[in-house]
Amino acid sequence: MIVAGLDASPRARAMAQRLADTAEHAGLAAADVALIERAFDLAMQPRIERIADDHDPDFLHPARTTLILLEDVGCRDARTLAAGALCETVRLELAVPIARVEAALDPAVRALLDEVPVPERAGEELLERLVTAGQDARLIALAERLDHARHLHLRPAAGWPAFHALTCDVYLPLASRADPTLERRLRWWCGMFARRFLR
Repeated sequence: MIVAGLDASPRARAMAQRLADTAEHAGLAAADVALIERAFDLAMQPRIERIADDHDPDFLHPARTTLILLEDVGCRDARTLAAGALCETVRLELAVPIARVEAALDPAVRALLDEVPVPERAGEELLERLVTAGQDARLIALAERLDHARHLHLRPAAGWPAFHALTCDVYLPLASRADPTLERRLRWWCGMFARRFLR
């Protein structure tokens, strides 16, 4: 089922179909696939409203985070996948208000989102909050950060050093305790980005 709210963008519709197909192929039940679709639809609403170019790297970020969880991590928990679609810790103006998440979806999705710290708000407590979060929240945080990292070179260069440092100093050590695939991907990115863009 392609969510009707995505009709404004063919790219968003195509990504919704890819998400549904991937989740179904992974063996998720129809009700779980529907929850992920609703979460993606909700996550896309502010992006469709505020991002003029649907080729902007942040436009399909919700789906890419969910696909990392599905394909790289092997996550099969619909609540975690739905929260992954709604997680936004970098461009906060694109985040769905938490009250809307709870009203539209399972309250458990909101509870899981609440566990994922936003670096800008957590400040020096970021690592502690990530370490003390539950495993599902840690995986969401890492998948979401990885997707932003993969597209960092498309953002203004002034922000590259700080983003890279935080990713390599905080998120990479977290990944070593949370998931070997995410650790491998983040470690590769940290080295590649430093060599290619920060020298």
